[in-house]
Amino acid sequence: MLKEVAIKYYRMGYNCAESIIRAGNEVYDLGLHDKDMNMTAAFGGGFQIGDVCGALSGAACVISSRYVETKAHDYADMRPLTQKLVIAFQKRMGSRLCAQIKPVFHNKEIKCENTVATAAEVLEHVIMEWDAEHNTVEQ
Repeated sequence: MLKEVAIKYYRMGYNCAESIIRAGNEVYDLGLHDKDMNMTAAFGGGFQIGDVCGALSGAACVISSRYVETKAHDYADMRPLTQKLVIAFQKRMGSRLCAQIKPVFHNKEIKCENTVATAAEVLEHVIMEWDAEHNTVEQ
């Protein structure tokens, strides 16, 4: 489900990070406003320089918004949950870096849609697994 929503936003012209955060907001009812989600715009294209993939950065934003009530230091599981996300993403994509992912998954017709789809699948799986392991009540 998250994958389809993320692809919808990507096809509307949002970048990879924006597509993931907007899909996460819609699917997980995070309560974010458009202006809040605009903060992820600079994450696209690996922070515009091919660094950490924007789709992964957007997924980390969804994790943060979903689980952190006040600040990261008050959420004891921030490190293991984030690590689980990053490791799962890197395993599926072969890297965390846009500059290394793009040559493999990007093409002229659909651009980074495959990366967005995969990131959404990874994020959804990590959330489902985390919630099941930790008996997290749906927020």
